[in-house]
Amino acid sequence: MRDRLKEMLSTAMKAGDKCRVGTVRLILAAVKDRDIAGRTDGQGGRDGAGVSDDEIMAILQKMIKQRRESTSLYLEGGRLELAAQEEEEIAIIQEFLPQQISADELAAAVAAVVTETGAVSLKDMGGVMALLKERFAGRMDFAKAAGQVKKLLSH
Repeated sequence: MRDRLKEMLSTAMKAGDKCRVGTVRLILAAVKDRDIAGRTDGQGGRDGAGVSDDEIMAILQKMIKQRRESTSLYLEGGRLELAAQEEEEIAIIQEFLPQQISADELAAAVAAVVTETGAVSLKDMGGVMALLKERFAGRMDFAKAAGQVKKLLSH
């Protein structure tokens, strides 16, 4: 994943794509911050490998979530140009994530995990979400999944 990010940065720099260069640099900076935090926490390992690809995926998903929040705030404030810039960054970040599952697949996966875990109330939601995150890391919008789980467990 790191190699892919560095390759994308090099390609974007050669092409003169300022938005892509800036976005990939932000991703690499976030990964480096997590590497440093892991080393100071003693979790970075002695080999210096840094964070795993799964952790990089989590970073990317967090970045997308932040940009979606910013987009909605910009739209509310009438700042269409800034909202468009955030959307462009989301598209670039999503290139590094696996294909997201469809809404129908999400609903089916949530229902299957709820049934599998025997969840019957909102108290069981944590276990359901943990299993979904384990199985669908990087491929599922967990905010939407949480809404589906709440809907199923509140009836």
